[in-house]
Amino acid sequence: MTEGPDAPTRLEWTREAGIVSVRLVGPARKNPLTFEVYAELRDRFRALVHDRAAKVVVISGAGDNFCSGGDVHDIIGPLVAMDMTGLMDFTRMTGDVVKAMRACPQPIIAAVDGICAGAGAILAMASDLRLAAPEAKTAFLFNRVGLAGCDMGACAMLPRIIGHGRAAELLYFGRSMSAQEGEQWGFFNKIVPRDTLMEEALAWAARIAAGPTFANGMTKNQLHLEWSMGIDQAIEAEAQAQAICMQTKDFERAYRAFVGKSQPVFEGD
Repeated sequence: MTEGPDAPTRLEWTREAGIVSVRLVGPARKNPLTFEVYAELRDRFRALVHDRAAKVVVISGAGDNFCSGGDVHDIIGPLVAMDMTGLMDFTRMTGDVVKAMRACPQPIIAAVDGICAGAGAILAMASDLRLAAPEAKTAFLFNRVGLAGCDMGACAMLPRIIGHGRAAELLYFGRSMSAQEGEQWGFFNKIVPRDTLMEEALAWAARIAAGPTFANGMTKNQLHLEWSMGIDQAIEAEAQAQAICMQTKDFERAYRAFVGKSQPVFEGD
């Protein structure tokens, strides 16, 4: 569908073989976020907590870009006119998107191409795995619009991914991080040619979908919770989590497959 420059971003959700694909669609303006898109992302990711058929999520953008962040006309303009109550409602809603992404048990893969800026960079950061096209340019550019870099969890999460000094550089300067830098710093897991980016993202998703869904959800849960734990707490939490996983049928299936010298077929229970 041809879109004019004023066409709002929308979300396309598809599902196949346990893989939920979400695509930001607003290529004329590099897929910016609007109030409605934030709210839909929040609600959809919250709903995934109860969706046992969904095993993994792939998030991407239409055209040759991922997401340019909050829409200048649809979001930033109205924010200038809001009072503190309205602004707090908005910033809490955007933070709820990240909370929902981290709380859903499905691993999230971000396929990043072209512009990945502002809140778009946050969506990539909040994902579990990140693939990038060589043309990807990621910028946490909040200070370039007069805002602090502490947006939607960036000051907590980004240093844990790429290190404090590198995160501080990106957040203070608002400069773009190239795909090559992102891979070297650990932000991107892999750089993939643009024409095969989605193919690779879906291949990674298929590998995860074929795995033990319950156990993968437990891994994501522990990766998130253990950020704020001491080592003794983390070891105890993992002991409990692993004991729970040992009660699943998938654990028994893996054992029987090993004994029978065959590949296990996991069913997520």
